[in-house]
Amino acid sequence: MPIKAVVWDVDDTIFDYATADTVGMRAHLTTEGLLDRYGSVEEALARWRAATREHWARFESGATDWEGQRRDRVRTFVGQPLEDAAADAWFTRYLGHYEAAWSLFPDTVPALDTLAAGYRHAVLSNSSLHNQDRKLRVLGVRDRFETVVCAAELGVAKPEAAAFHAVCRELALEPHEVAYVGDQPDTDARGAVEAGLTGIWLDRAGTGGRPELIRITGLDQLPPLLGRDTRFGAPETFG
Repeated sequence: MPIKAVVWDVDDTIFDYATADTVGMRAHLTTEGLLDRYGSVEEALARWRAATREHWARFESGATDWEGQRRDRVRTFVGQPLEDAAADAWFTRYLGHYEAAWSLFPDTVPALDTLAAGYRHAVLSNSSLHNQDRKLRVLGVRDRFETVVCAAELGVAKPEAAAFHAVCRELALEPHEVAYVGDQPDTDARGAVEAGLTGIWLDRAGTGGRPELIRITGLDQLPPLLGRDTRFGAPETFG
């Protein structure tokens, strides 16, 4: 049965999160006067990203909530047991710089344009609906997606099958009728496959490997891949 819908990850798939995070944090640390604590901007950014990975993993596992992971990222980074209000204020100031650097990848809109007539589109993100819905609106693409489903509201995150099945229910489609595109080979592509969807790994860095996965290195490769669909009988590699 042919693919009827494409479900998308957001961060580092259609939205250039890594660049926005780097530019935003550099500006924030400069404004906060925190760069002197570190040997370089790169060292400060590495510490922030390590804190983000640590507490995001706790959020995905259910050990903390959305607000809690944000506060704990700040506390870990600054090395102080800040009160909730102080941690929230710090993170809000960071968000101002981060959001000023938001942008889509150059291949996002062309891919969505090419696929618009042939497929339905939705988002499944391990974030919050408030965050991702607003981001997509600011970036001018929210109207491209029928629905946006996020882990914070679901109470379950990718790669759990329940997360993928939730977005399929929103679309009133069976998993085998849906393709999922994301930048993480395990969380996104493998998780989708194990949930019964067609998982497609967007390997922008050209990391390679993982021959069991369908892999593309840019969104320009997605329309021809879907166009050749006979439910992707075997993994394909592009680039």
